Amino acid sequence: MGSLFEPDERPRLVVHIVDALDAALTETSLLNLIRHLPPERYRHTIVCMHDRGGRQGDVREHGVEVVNLHKRSGRDPLHYLRMFGVLRALRPDLIHTRDGAGLPAQVIAALAGVKLRVHAEHRRGAAHAGGGVGTRLLRRLLCPLVDHYIAASSDLEEWLVESVGAAPARVSQIANGVDSVQFHPRLGPAAAVGPPGFMHDGVFVVGSVGRMDAAGNHTSLVEAFLRLIASPHPAHQRLRLLLVGDGPARTECQALLHRAGAASRAWLAGARADVPQLLRAMDLFVLPAAAEDRSNAILQAMATGLPVVASAVGSNTELVHPGFTGILVPPMSTELLAAAIADYCRIPDMAARHGARARSQVIARHSMPAMARDYLAVYDALTGGEAPGSGRRGC
Repeated sequence: MGSLFEPDERPRLVVHIVDALDAALTETSLLNLIRHLPPERYRHTIVCMHDRGGRQGDVREHGVEVVNLHKRSGRDPLHYLRMFGVLRALRPDLIHTRDGAGLPAQVIAALAGVKLRVHAEHRRGAAHAGGGVGTRLLRRLLCPLVDHYIAASSDLEEWLVESVGAAPARVSQIANGVDSVQFHPRLGPAAAVGPPGFMHDGVFVVGSVGRMDAAGNHTSLVEAFLRLIASPHPAHQRLRLLLVGDGPARTECQALLHRAGAASRAWLAGARADVPQLLRAMDLFVLPAAAEDRSNAILQAMATGLPVVASAVGSNTELVHPGFTGILVPPMSTELLAAAIADYCRIPDMAARHGARARSQVIARHSMPAMARDYLAVYDALTGGEAPGSGRRGC
């Protein structure tokens, strides 16, 4: 019996090059995108520069091939030779890279003969889109190699056009999507998560999810929490703090809580696989990031039906509507952050109203099918609407 598809009818192959599949948000977002694209039109392979992370098996279980380049820590130029060999063997119709770590792969893909190349920008942290003079120059030099850019926010879209030099017609803004089935409001009382005594009737749990580093600015959230529980207002005695994630700032946050004698009222849960359940234990989601936006975390919180207090940076300003779904505060302002948290703690009805509106906003504007349709339009325009051998548009 012959193959299900004739050689010229086989679904087109998209190769996604990522740094690693060890970040749950990145892995989940990519896997969800693949799940929602029509398999009769596109098949997928994920090429990982680093093979760390324990969830590659989950990806393979969904029929997605994963190829590891086994890049060593530090400088490892030989992994580019391995990437070249992999791309020559796979012969993809289209390559899709992400953020600063994926830029060199655009060069390797061009050398390997991959005709169609897409690059997506999801963050503008210092380690990604910001960078130094050398990074900015590299982005401009590589601009002619990229057929189409995808920006996760209007802020990133503007940056790609004005700073990187991409032609506006070659940039599409596609907001991140969220699985509103997996991330849903709690259906009854909050689960008894955390150490003994952390949860009990009547508590108001303030939570955050994300890597605990300088960009995440979780120390400001801890300081705001300590300021509130030290005040005489009776509502503040209900407060609990739940931080999900790991990183270099976790130790400092724990030390701040211990010195204040508040360790029993906070749970620093570390990196967890049960983020949906932990979000449902929260009453308010806070993203205090100083510079880098992490909109996936906000979208997941909103889908869970939580109001959001966030720093007014990056795409946070597009997702959080002040007075409707949450409150925006200036970055690094502990006093205003504490005031915003206090408003929700003192007025539970406002938290419920804003949380319900937040979920409605996610379902209307940030569903996974909507995101997949937008990506599909980009892929189709490149692979079907324009001949692969046509001239490349200028930057």
